[in-house]
Amino acid sequence: MKRRHFIALGAAGIGSAATLHWAGNRPVADGFSAIAAPTIYTSQDGLLEVDLTAAVSPVQVGDRTANLLSYNSQSPGPRLEARPGDTVRIRLHNQLDQPTNLHYHGLHITPEGTGDNVFVSVAPGETFTYEFTIPADHPAGTFWYHPHHHHHAAEQLFGGLAGLFVIRGELDEIPEVKAAQEEFIVLRDYEIDRAGNVPPADHMALMMGREGSLVTVNGQLNPSLSVPQGGLLRLRLLNASASRFYKLQLEGHPFQLIATDGGAIASPVQIQELLLAPGERAEVLVQGNRQPDTYRLLNLPYNRNGIGMMGGMGGMMGGGHGMGGMMHGGRGSSGDAQPLATLAYSGSVAALPLPRQLGTVETLPEPTVTRRIELSMTMGHGMGQGMGMEFWFNGQPYDEKRIDIEAQLGTVEEWELANVDPDLMDHPFHLHVNPFQVVSRSGQPEPYRAWKDTVLVKGGETVRIRVPFRTFAGKTVYHCHILDHEDLGMMGNLQISA
Repeated sequence: MKRRHFIALGAAGIGSAATLHWAGNRPVADGFSAIAAPTIYTSQDGLLEVDLTAAVSPVQVGDRTANLLSYNSQSPGPRLEARPGDTVRIRLHNQLDQPTNLHYHGLHITPEGTGDNVFVSVAPGETFTYEFTIPADHPAGTFWYHPHHHHHAAEQLFGGLAGLFVIRGELDEIPEVKAAQEEFIVLRDYEIDRAGNVPPADHMALMMGREGSLVTVNGQLNPSLSVPQGGLLRLRLLNASASRFYKLQLEGHPFQLIATDGGAIASPVQIQELLLAPGERAEVLVQGNRQPDTYRLLNLPYNRNGIGMMGGMGGMMGGGHGMGGMMHGGRGSSGDAQPLATLAYSGSVAALPLPRQLGTVETLPEPTVTRRIELSMTMGHGMGQGMGMEFWFNGQPYDEKRIDIEAQLGTVEEWELANVDPDLMDHPFHLHVNPFQVVSRSGQPEPYRAWKDTVLVKGGETVRIRVPFRTFAGKTVYHCHILDHEDLGMMGNLQISA
């Protein structure tokens, strides 16, 4: 079968040079492996055409071989790259023993037919062809794809199914950004038993959101990054974990934030730490302006789960499969900073400046409709999935036949997201198809405008977002991106009418 794509396979062989090793054209400090390069599929002549096979495959995770759910025998899966205006054709072959599908997380494309249609169900042994066109005005950015079959979403993502989907465009052509060394960082955790399999989650893991004890960057444990003194490093970060949060800090170096979920912000914003909830992405520049040495990229402790839930249910249920280090830190992560990768200085270049202007983030008009969406959890009845635990929007669990919100194409709405969870569990809220802007948090305005598709609503917090409904009519969803919570009911249906 003729395919119009370019495939770039992983890193080249490694030779030595003094105290550095070389992987491809990149130096790597002794004792560390170069960051992994996945298979890359790039659009050619306006077409990105790819075959993705979802199957159980042996995959190397750190120093272990695990039987993971994978795309094309890789976890993370292949990186897909396209440009605005391109046609995308993806044949999904399902070799799993349960139904699956694909969600194109963050892409502004049609939610119907063969587009970002989460109501498609691809049965075991079947193939489904997705085909859609990326709008000509689509922003450049870091997006991703993963399964979104209700009741299987968390299991399949946690099992290994996820990959990057990159839109190249104006942001990549800004001279200072173009001069930076680019690295993609897929953050995700795995749980692997002694036989190399992903163990089933117990009730506690389902309720809290499962976490794995192997925390990786691109499937590797503590890989090495490099930057020349005076240079710029562009980190394109994705939290592809099912439930784990990442509070990132690079020793000795601030981050210069240049893009969020939906693409570029107006100008760089300096931050010392970066919190990524599941599903969120960010792009940062790091200046190589410190003393040549090695510096750790750390995941700092962060509490995402309510004290009441942990205290009340933890003793009753025990640690549980899929809880990883979560039970040891009180509310969602271990108590110590965890190294994720190591940055090594190598060589030097004339100092590269930061960009001053990145793009224009428009000011949205006043909303025509204001809505309130309450996020909560409750103990239901029965001992099924989640032991009767349900997660709700506005006091109702998900019903695939019910339309929860009807919006009009061409309008702007403001949604008040109120986390009224009595146990103060954090919930990342994700809206499909239409990016939004965060207006305020608990009454305090956001310090800068940015396009988002996933926003963290902390326990007891109220977040206001403004959503423009543009281009595409149809039925889609919004949900908590702790995918166990989505599978347990925290999802709603959105009908956008022309």
